[in-house]
Amino acid sequence: MANTPQAKKRIRRNEKRETINMNRKSRIRSFIKKVETAVEAGDKKAAADALQAAQPELYRGVAKGVVHKNTAARKFSRLTKRVAAL
Repeated sequence: MANTPQAKKRIRRNEKRETINMNRKSRIRSFIKKVETAVEAGDKKAAADALQAAQPELYRGVAKGVVHKNTAARKFSRLTKRVAAL
């Protein structure tokens, strides 16, 4: 258990950061899901629009340290390929 005031503050801070980061990851997943559903429906226009909306969200996650740079690049590349194949 945390004994020092610094350790107690660190625990409080970590809990706040955890909820913020979980919300960010959830938001990124939602944007990716929109692209995937549009691709599965075969709607190229909607998929392209969703992809354009998902890109800044993915890279914002990278900037905030929630997602690794290569993970975001890989996800975006795969989504782009799927949209282009429509």
